Amino acid sequence: MISEPWLNNSSEYRPPLICIVGPTAVGKSALALALAPLLSAEIISADSRQVYRYLDVGTAKPTAEEQCAVQHHLIDVVDPEDDFSLAEFQDRAYLAIDDVLQRGRIPLLVGGTGLYVRAVADGLQLPRVAPDPELRKLLEAYAAEHGPEALHGRLTVVDPLAASRIDPRNVRRVIRALEVIEKSGQPFSLESVPRPRYDVLTLGVTTDRATLYRQIDARIDWQIQNGLIEETRTVLDRGCPTNRPAISGLGYREIVAFLEGRMDLPTAVERIKFETHRFSRQQYTWFRLEDPRIHWLTPGPWAVKRALALIARHLHGSSQLTLEVIQ
Repeated sequence: MISEPWLNNSSEYRPPLICIVGPTAVGKSALALALAPLLSAEIISADSRQVYRYLDVGTAKPTAEEQCAVQHHLIDVVDPEDDFSLAEFQDRAYLAIDDVLQRGRIPLLVGGTGLYVRAVADGLQLPRVAPDPELRKLLEAYAAEHGPEALHGRLTVVDPLAASRIDPRNVRRVIRALEVIEKSGQPFSLESVPRPRYDVLTLGVTTDRATLYRQIDARIDWQIQNGLIEETRTVLDRGCPTNRPAISGLGYREIVAFLEGRMDLPTAVERIKFETHRFSRQQYTWFRLEDPRIHWLTPGPWAVKRALALIARHLHGSSQLTLEVIQ
């Protein structure tokens, strides 16, 4: 519980933000849901897929009961066919976090989308360039004809730093980088502001690879059994094109292939698991185990106690707040 709100007008003061990060299916949401009632906290989702309405099962979105128990933000923001940029996420996240703080509560930024977390925690200076549909079509056609690596090579020529940070297989991200460079004449390389707006404590949740893979596989089996196919079909029936980011990402794209007869279901499920294993390894490039800014926790009863102790120490150093639960 919070004994007093943290509203401070000092120019040196930065309000606190607690980030909970780690790979998919490791237990980030479980930790956040356990901490939130103890801290009088609210959760801001940093998941690039949970912003889309109607995509519940495939994104492991918090249940209705969980969202009733703890206030969540940036979930169900846009329809699957809509555009949603990193800059828009940053703007909405800032508004949500500041609203939580103004009400004297603690914001928990929770998710595995590394770029989303960095945009807020590090205060990335993001280009405000509107989408150019015609340019995107040209770049998509180039990638389809010559391959993702060739498209990524074009980015390497004009912005080597940005290219080094973007997976060549992430065609959508490569296209966005080239689009920004073409329209603005500026590099796409994202830089942090010298002094981010929040005093950030980052908690990481991790486990050994074998355990993580078992948890990923169990989640995917559960998703298949609990409506992922039907959910995908419903979104397609609403008219969402299969090339939209919401439905072309991991999990949904394999189910789309199954629904279109290009892949049988066992193969689709095996492919989702394989690609999700790979994705979880990639997430550790955003959240490095050796990063001194991240306090790593192993899921379990002690994780909550350790997290509370770290948060109490952080809040005591950054504000006049105290946590009665740990006193």
